[in-house]
Parts: sequence; C-alpha cells; structure tokens
Amino acid sequence: MSKILFVVPPYRCWGVQVIGNWPPLQLAYLAGAAEHAGHVASIYDAMNRELSFDDVRAEIDRVRPDVVMTMDYLPVTGAISTATVPAALQVLGMAKDVDAGITTMIGGPHPTFLYEEILGDPDNHADYVLRGEMEDTLVELLAAIPEGRAEEVAGISFLRDGEVIATRTRPHIADLDTLSPAWHLLDWDAYHYNIEPQGRMASILTSRGCMMGCSFCSQRLFWRGDWRARDPQKVLEEIRHLVEEYQVKFITLIDAYPTKDRDRWEELLDLLIGADLDVSLLMETRVEDIIRDADILPKYRDAGIIHLYLGAESSSDEMLASLNKGTDVDMNRRALDLARENDIMTEASFMIGSPGETWDSIKRTTDEAIRLNPDIAVFPVLTPMPFTPIYEEMKDRIRVFDYTQYNLVTPIVEPYEMSLKDVTMALGRCYMTFYSNKMTEVLAMPDGFKRRYMLSAFQQMMRDYGEHFDFLGISHPKMPKIPGMPKMGRARKGA
Repeated sequence: MSKILFVVPPYRCWGVQVIGNWPPLQLAYLAGAAEHAGHVASIYDAMNRELSFDDVRAEIDRVRPDVVMTMDYLPVTGAISTATVPAALQVLGMAKDVDAGITTMIGGPHPTFLYEEILGDPDNHADYVLRGEMEDTLVELLAAIPEGRAEEVAGISFLRDGEVIATRTRPHIADLDTLSPAWHLLDWDAYHYNIEPQGRMASILTSRGCMMGCSFCSQRLFWRGDWRARDPQKVLEEIRHLVEEYQVKFITLIDAYPTKDRDRWEELLDLLIGADLDVSLLMETRVEDIIRDADILPKYRDAGIIHLYLGAESSSDEMLASLNKGTDVDMNRRALDLARENDIMTEASFMIGSPGETWDSIKRTTDEAIRLNPDIAVFPVLTPMPFTPIYEEMKDRIRVFDYTQYNLVTPIVEPYEMSLKDVTMALGRCYMTFYSNKMTEVLAMPDGFKRRYMLSAFQQMMRDYGEHFDFLGISHPKMPKIPGMPKMGRARKGA
C-alpha cells in the first residue's frame, strides 16, 4: 500500500477560468483507481484554490507521501494543456526537495508525446511519465515499483542509466464504467459557477476519445483515433450522485466529442429529461452534430443543457479547410441559429494569429463573429502545441518557446505581415469590438434568464480581460447593475 498525493499545479491563465472553477476530473479518476487498488490517496488542488508553490511544498511536507503525481491539467475539453507543464514539473522538484525518496510521476497529453524531452532535461525530477490513458497504468506501476519491475508496466517511460526507456503502448480500457472518480477527496467549496445564477460546479466525462482531424488539437493523436462511450444509465447515476450528495448545480461535459453516436446521445437526453434533476449542463460539440440533431434540439434544452460551445474558428472556408475542421461558414451559421431557436446559450470561438494573418483578415474575423452573432464569442490565439500536426506546418514562424505562454491568449506564431505585439493588440480589439456591439442587443432584451445570464457573463469577462487590454485606449462596454445579483469576485484563497 502506498500513500499518493495528486497535485493540481498552481497555474492560472486569464480566460481559462472566467466562468468558474470545476474539479480536476482526470486526477479524481486516478485517485479513484488508486483507492480501489488499496492505496491511500489525496488531492491537493492548488490551481482552483488559488494557492502558491509554497502552499504545495507545505502540503507535501505535511502529508509525507510515498508518491506525488501531477499532470498537464487545464479545465478544458481539448488536449491543450502544455502551458501547465513547467508548473507541474516544478511541483515534482519540490517533492524531491522535501524528501528525495518520494517517487514522482507526471502524465497527460504533453508528457505522453514529449516524454523524451522531459526525462532528458538535466533538471528533470520526474521518475516516471505515464503515457496515454493512465488509470490501469498507475495501479500496475504502484504495485511494480516496490518489486523493482517497473519495466514490465505498459504505458510508461523512465530513465535507466541515463537512457530513456519507453515500454509498450497500453491498450485502452474497454469499459469506462469500471472507473469511478474519487469525488469524496475534493474540496467542493472551491468549485463554483460564476455566472448568474451561481452554484456549485462539477465536470464529467460521458465518453473518451475523438477521431476528428483538427490540425491544432491533439485529441485524435492522444486517443489514437479511438472513441468509447459510457452507458447512458451510468452517466445519469453519476449526475444524480453529484446533485444529491454534493449539491452540484452546474455540470460541464468535458468530452472531446460527446454527441458522436446520435442514438446513444438521445438516450442520455431522454434519461435526463425523465429524471428531472435540478442541474444545468454545459457542453462542447461539433457544428455538424447540431445540424444533424435539428429535430431533437428541444431535448437538449429539456435535458438541462443551457450553454453550448462550438468551434466556428474562422471567417473563411479556406482557413477552415487548412485547419481540417470539416465544416464551413454556412454550417457555423446554421448551427448557431438552431441553438438560438431552441433557447440554448451559444458560445463560439474564432481563432486569430495564423501565419497569413493581416489586419484586414482580423477585421473579417470580427465581422464574421458579429454576423454569426453567438451569445458569447471568444478569440483564442492559434497555438501550435508541439505535438500537433499544425506545429510542423508553422515551425518556421514560431517565436515563443516558453511553454507557460502556450495558453491560447499569448501570440506564439509571428504572422508574415504582423508582429506579435500587433496580434496582442488585435486580440483586444476583437473582444472590445464584438462586445461593444453585443451590449446594445443585450440591453434591449426583456428582463429574464438570458439577459441576466449574458450580463453576468460579460461582467466576468470584462473583469478578467479588461486589465489586459487597458493599453488599447478602448472604452469597455458599460456594465449595468444587475438587480439582486451578488458582487462578482474570485474564490477566497483556501476556500
């Protein structure tokens, strides 16, 4: 039996957690697998509790675990968490400082693909990199280490006599419903939805994997083109447990592709409608599936889905084709219109910062966002994660190599006709132009759920984004007081 401490590193990026904080589901799954195997597990979430590296060190010193494990974690659906890797590795270094005998582990998409870079770093403090899906790997590794047979465990990499050893690739878990997150190890007061109406927030997975080929995302690579889904009845039971046991009011489905199987997805919607649970759902899916599901979109809303995120990504079919999205601008418009017609809040992303970007193309992107008119628009900066197909395509234009900046808001690629500073300026103008235009529409709405929700969301966004774009000299949209809504603020440290 081992004592294992799972740590969410103390990383924060403006924009990532605007709408709220939700649990580190991936680490909760790993803690659940460790406990099921008889080990003692705990989770220390420095990110969402806004704690420091000193706090992490103190916790490691207090717990004195046999194993410290962390990962490249951000609370988003895409495998795009490279920005947290330096913080995660710093946590492992701290563990070794506290006690050199602590076994240190790291996992996640970035370590899966770049384990040689991690282990080959002279300052590396990771004893093991867990590659790919980690629950079975972790359990086997914890049993193998005391017996000196780690090399027999599939899905790991480590150093031996200065040489990087990579064991065979592990097959995926056949039945995802054999896994259970250790919900009881979480500090639930740290997880909350910031948008009015507010409430405790959770995240779940109803499936794992993706077979789509978006060139900027690693989901297909990480899951090796595989897609597996959970039993809808088991998903419903998990949601009921979160609502009844932990008083969760909002749940984000962080699946990469929850709606792939329409029959199975509709079955889950029907179960949620029948259960009539007091919970609201947020999710991301693909534009083409919303169009496919036009006839059952009323079920989305009846099942509790209030917020839908779609990757519109570009103002041109040519750019969408270059990103291998498999969609076009007309499909984007149709999907957003359908969601709006069914009273579902829409959020759409529009990428900027490609090598061919110009001030004119930035204006076209902003104009397209205004034309498509999602309720909320976000403008991620195109970021070639070092293990994605797009990385090689743009390698000669990459100017930033500090992984902490690979956060979708810091320009990494220098366009041929713009500087990195220009892209930062353009990013601020995208937000201010869209929301200055959008505010007029929102203020004209009758008082009700949608108006309050959107004003609350804008308030959060202006609080987080405004400080970063003050240098632009653009006035922020005037935020009216929302009657009855409490003052917005971050969670208190240690809350």
